[in-house]
Amino acid sequence: MKDFISLNHGSGGKASQDLIKNIFIKSFGDIDSVLSDSAILNIQNEKIAFTTDSFVIDPIFFPGGDIGKLAICGTVNDLAVSGAVPKYIAASFILEEGLPINDLKIIVESMAQQAKIANIKIVAGDTKVVHKGKCDKIFINTTGIGIFYQDLSYISIGDQVEVGDKIIINGFLGDHSISVLGARNELEFKVDVKSDCACLNDLIQNVLKKKMRVRFMRDVTRGGLATVLNELSDILNLGIELNENEIPVKDSVNGLCEILGFDPLYLANEGKVLLVVHPDDANEVVEILRNNLLGKECKIIGEIVSDHPKMVVGKTKIGGKRIINMLQGEQLPRIC
Repeated sequence: MKDFISLNHGSGGKASQDLIKNIFIKSFGDIDSVLSDSAILNIQNEKIAFTTDSFVIDPIFFPGGDIGKLAICGTVNDLAVSGAVPKYIAASFILEEGLPINDLKIIVESMAQQAKIANIKIVAGDTKVVHKGKCDKIFINTTGIGIFYQDLSYISIGDQVEVGDKIIINGFLGDHSISVLGARNELEFKVDVKSDCACLNDLIQNVLKKKMRVRFMRDVTRGGLATVLNELSDILNLGIELNENEIPVKDSVNGLCEILGFDPLYLANEGKVLLVVHPDDANEVVEILRNNLLGKECKIIGEIVSDHPKMVVGKTKIGGKRIINMLQGEQLPRIC
């Protein structure tokens, strides 16, 4: 590992994983721990999901959202993909001297609106202010708690995934990254793409309440779909095959990716969940998801295989195959 922190360490890809394993887990926990979105804790014979996250996005306002909406949605989704029902959030703010009060008001009201949508309560918080230039406008840290009403804690671990299970995504990939990039004014042309930032707890509960055999879930954020699938194949010691023809990506996003040299499979999302489900339930899960606005474009995009363990292989649109590795660097820094 390098002697200094770089932006690559915040990518959600291999550099992030190395940092977590070699520094944090080595000191704080078990090196063999599964890196799930929430910790599953046993308290007086009851299980809860517990998560924390920090948001440092640039810019703090972007098409489809803002840092406040992002903070609530990101925390809710980390709890929801663990199989829990999100219930409580604490939010801490680091504010830069000179931040317009009206901007802070808009952000806080956005948080309140999303919390109401997700039926989750913001119950605690903290505020610190630093000198101008010591922070980029506003950073937000959240902590979330969710409750299990069914014994679904295995979903975040993936130990029930089997060969033949189907992989489902609930909609278009890459909208969030492209929206934020366009808002940074780094492009010489207009980007007509909005972030997919959304709370997914109702969408997910619609599936779980139907007793569908969901083996694994993860929200597809930093590092993109490719990184999540590589993490999963490594945990399982099994292979994954993707049908790239079925992966939903908007033409506008795909076109910009071709111009800018990005791969949509590595772009961050803030309203996408990956589900691994029993093959006999896959079509019904798709039907349930499509009944929700946030799942209208869902697709079965691949399956778990015994071939090429610990590798993700994509069947390309021209009929070939390619190895899809974990994100190695940073495509877009400070995306969440």
